[in-house]
Order: sequence, then C-alpha cells, then structure tokens
Amino acid sequence: MSWELLLWLLALGTLLALVVQLLRFLRADGDLTLLWAEWQGRRPEWELTDVVVWVTGASSGIGEELAYQLSKLGVSLVLSARRAHELERVKRRCLENGNLKGKDILVLPLDLADRSSHEEATKTVLQEFGKIDILVNNGGVSQRSLFMDTNVDVYKELIEINYLGTVSLTKCVLPHMIERKQGKIVIVSSLLGIISVPLSGGYCASKHALRGFFSTLQMELDAYPGVTVSNICPGPVISNIVKNSLTGEVTKTLGSEADQSHKMATSRCVRLMLICMANDLKEVWIAEQPFLLMAYLWQYMPTWAWWLTNKLGKKRIENFKSGVDADSSYFKIWKPKHD
Repeated sequence: MSWELLLWLLALGTLLALVVQLLRFLRADGDLTLLWAEWQGRRPEWELTDVVVWVTGASSGIGEELAYQLSKLGVSLVLSARRAHELERVKRRCLENGNLKGKDILVLPLDLADRSSHEEATKTVLQEFGKIDILVNNGGVSQRSLFMDTNVDVYKELIEINYLGTVSLTKCVLPHMIERKQGKIVIVSSLLGIISVPLSGGYCASKHALRGFFSTLQMELDAYPGVTVSNICPGPVISNIVKNSLTGEVTKTLGSEADQSHKMATSRCVRLMLICMANDLKEVWIAEQPFLLMAYLWQYMPTWAWWLTNKLGKKRIENFKSGVDADSSYFKIWKPKHD
C-alpha cells in the first residue's frame, strides 16, 4: 500500500469520524462530558446509596421526579418546598414505589425566601439523620413578562428565592460538610444561566448569579476535595414551572397550561442529573436540540449566538402575546425521539 493511499484512507476515516460525531451531537440531550460519564462513568446505583439527600423544590417537576428516583436507590430523603400537602403526596408515592420506609423520609416545609428559617431547618435535618451528604438546591420560580410591563418587586422576589435563598441554605449546610470533609452541593440552575432570552430577564439574572457564585465557591473549596459543587443547567423540561411563573406583578402567576410537547421528559433529565452527582461533574448542560446547540454557540461563538437569539427572541415574544407557549412553535421539529 502506497503512502498516498494510506493518507487518503486516514483522511477519509477522520472525515467519517467527524460526521458520526456531528450526527451524535444533533441527537444529544446533554453536553459531551456528561454523556461520556453516562457511558463510561460511575453509576448512581453504586455511588448514591446509604446517603442523606436534602431536595428543595421537591413538591413538583424536577424535584418531585428526583425524589422518586432517589427513593429507588435506598437513600434517606429530606423533602422541602412551601406546600406541605404536596410534599406528603410525594412522600406517599416514594414509599409505594421506592425502597424506603417511613422513617427514611422527612417532610420539611421550607420557604427559600424566609432566610431566617434556614438555620433551624438545617438543625432539624441533622437531628433527624445525623448528617447531610447531598444538598440539592432545586427550588425556584420562573418569569414570563416584558421588562416595561414588570414591577421591580418581581425582580426582587426572583433574586430572593432563586439566588439569595439558595445561597443562604448552602451557607447553613456547608459548615457541616466541611467538618465531615465530605458532601455534595448540587445547584439546579438553568441554560438561562448561560444564555439569555426575552420575557425572562429577572429569571435569567438570578440564574446567571447562581452560576457565577457557585463557580467561585468551587474554587474556594479547593482545600476540601471531598466537598464538591455541581452546577446543573437544564433546558426546557416537562414541569409546572411555566404555569407558576411570575408575571408583571408578584401576586400574579401565568396560570395557563403550556404546550410541553417540545420539552425533555422529566425522568430523562433527572437520570442525567444523577449521573452528574455520581461523577462529581462541576457543570453539566441537559437539553435537547436546539437548546443544547444554543448553549454551545453562546459559549464558543457569542456573536453568532447574539444574532440567532435576537431572531428567535422576536418569535418568542410573538408567541407569548398570542397566548401560546413562548418556545413551542419553532422547536417542535427538533425534538428527538428517545426509546
């Protein structure tokens, strides 16, 4: 075989490999590091057993599904949110479908905006279980309103709940983890902590703040390698977050049921979150296309991302004003099918 033929075969093989990787990316629902960890990394079934996990925002959506999947791993669960009756419902289902007994689940109502209650809540968990291995900061609220139509109090509320509430609870739990020299702080942020879109200015601001703060905390904890911080950034996931979004006034939520056919299944999102937690990944992106592509564009090609976001942003506002889900109509064709 001549050198010329060998080089041609090598070039062809490289081109085919690139095409395969491109096709895989177009079907991806997580960043490449996360998907590699799913394929070759540590399993949640190995790493997340016999631990105490505190989940905020556990009454619905991602937090509720996380409780169900964790209950099957044999962990001790602390379920927190504002609605105690919904937490009791989640607890009952965990007991029905999981591997836990009543003593393994603590229902602990919690308001993230009431920062004065966080220290006492932390003491309650430690008295009940003696330790906190994983804190999942999942609680939060979203927004759907234009800036000129929005009272400043809405932005205050978003920062109080999404950002300061999360920082406050972490501040209460972290000393315990540092003392034990082990623990995981998990932040359920959003792709809107990386990119920005119209109608969600306050929500984007709170999630950008979370990403900046906890990236800093990761570095400050370098002296404690057993204490890890994971920033999880999901894209659109099936939940009630849009329905419960704040609008122009703090007292008003969107209330309408949105089309969710273009969104990722909650169970798939949570499975990838567990992969992240098991492998102590510092930051992961969980989203179907084209949302995942948008995150990569904002990270590596911001000029192109600005141009594309402006184009799509106009359609997003039009959708919102016409009463349909802000993101639905122009993303359906991208939604991949999972077995």
